[in-house]
Amino acid sequence: MTDRGGIVAAATGAEALSTEEPVGRSTGWWGMVLFVATESTFFACLLGSYYYLRFQVGPRWPPDGIGNPELVRPLIMTGLLLFSSVPLFWGVRGIRYGRRWRLRAGLLATMVLVVTFLTVQATEYVDDLRTLTPTTDVYGSLYYLITGFHSVHVLGGLAFVGWLLAASLGNRFDPQHYDRVRNAGIFWVFLDVVWVAVLFTIYLSPRL
Repeated sequence: MTDRGGIVAAATGAEALSTEEPVGRSTGWWGMVLFVATESTFFACLLGSYYYLRFQVGPRWPPDGIGNPELVRPLIMTGLLLFSSVPLFWGVRGIRYGRRWRLRAGLLATMVLVVTFLTVQATEYVDDLRTLTPTTDVYGSLYYLITGFHSVHVLGGLAFVGWLLAASLGNRFDPQHYDRVRNAGIFWVFLDVVWVAVLFTIYLSPRL
């Protein structure tokens, strides 16, 4: 007779459960996907509010004699943020083959580009605040709300990448364990897509 009780105990015991390989996507992957979906909905609401209020105000946008936003720095920022994805994904691909040095170099390069992005945006805010504040009118409120919330997410991404870099220096990642690095890539695609939408909405659409 087969010892069914023994088989069940062996399959559900602490040792078996601790060595069981997970099937499908990891919990962290699903968590990041759901987080990105939630934040994407949030930004969709913000951008939708921008267009709704724009067409409620009237044909002149920005209102109250405010000039169109400049394009030079936003285009520089776009290049910096989009290009920051390249070393990140280069590093992710490297750790898949056990090249920790490549992951570290990619994460560091991404951090440098993101810090530069935020620095350029800070200079833009310093100049804009001389003539436009969040309390000037509805346009000023939307401008700082939308770009500011994106900057907060970029800061969060910078902290995330910084933590990954510190962890990689401690040899925390290898070809079998790099889910957190891959999740950073998912978040970075989200940052890029949202920024392109912000660029079109805030900086380009007033010119159309």
